[in-house]
Amino acid sequence: MEKKKMRVAFISVLAAIFLTTFKIVIGVLTGSLGILSEALHSTLDLVAAVITFFSVRVSDKPADNDHNFGHGKVENLSAFLETILLLITCVWIIYEAIHRLVTGNTVIEINVWSFVVVLTSIAIDFTRSRALLKVAKETNSQALEADALHFSTDIWSSTVVLFGLIFASFGIYLADPIAALAVAAIVIYISVRLGKKSIEVLLDKVPEETRRKVEGIMAKVSEITAFHDLKVRTSGADTFVEVNIHVDPELSIGEAHMITDKIEDDIREAIPRCEVHVHAEPEELHVFATNINRTMTTQAKSIFTKKKLANRLHKN
Repeated sequence: MEKKKMRVAFISVLAAIFLTTFKIVIGVLTGSLGILSEALHSTLDLVAAVITFFSVRVSDKPADNDHNFGHGKVENLSAFLETILLLITCVWIIYEAIHRLVTGNTVIEINVWSFVVVLTSIAIDFTRSRALLKVAKETNSQALEADALHFSTDIWSSTVVLFGLIFASFGIYLADPIAALAVAAIVIYISVRLGKKSIEVLLDKVPEETRRKVEGIMAKVSEITAFHDLKVRTSGADTFVEVNIHVDPELSIGEAHMITDKIEDDIREAIPRCEVHVHAEPEELHVFATNINRTMTTQAKSIFTKKKLANRLHKN
């Protein structure tokens, strides 16, 4: 899996090098702000692709004495840095586009290479974004997902530039800086989404979808009467889950251990690359009722309070 991530990341670096060089050459020759903005965008995409390449190498290293939870957050930091690079791109694009609109210096030279570079960019970006996103989903890699977003952003921005060139070829030169502003708007939107997600992971925000999965698994285990202190966090491609469960106090240590093992196996099966720690506690009715009201979600309360509490009261 690590080799697969490295391979797709390296190919993306080569693709970014080619596109950046191609766009810079054609942008300088034609003077098109749309193409030059795309060239700058691709330059930062190249930097982002290089960051991604090195981050996926580091992120899959096993945990050590200095990093007890592994090196996965290198990927999240990489994704955040890519966000910063994208926003820097937007500052330059917006400034230059507004300057051209204000000064009226919008005349550009349109030739066949203007269209070739944009169409080539769209084709390569489409291929790379699909390949990166596929591996990102398979490996749960946020760095590869961020790189895929970079290339998919290029598809939309290149399409906008293409329309700008078409209008400019008919003498409507204002279309070029306007297209550049549209590119900036697209990049800002994608950057905000990516940055928000990266920051949430870096700050250990609980992934709601993962928590719901764990709660659903817990609700199906008939041997436990309740659970509390559920903690979920992600680090790169890895997920960490901790939870305390309540079991019948008459169970032996071995029986309680078998229950925790079953829960851990079920969670690992549902969540790829998940490290799980389940702690079993003897059930006490008053503690159970307190924890139900304090820590469990509304859905979990409904399941456990109606079924488990009733069974426990009946036993007593």
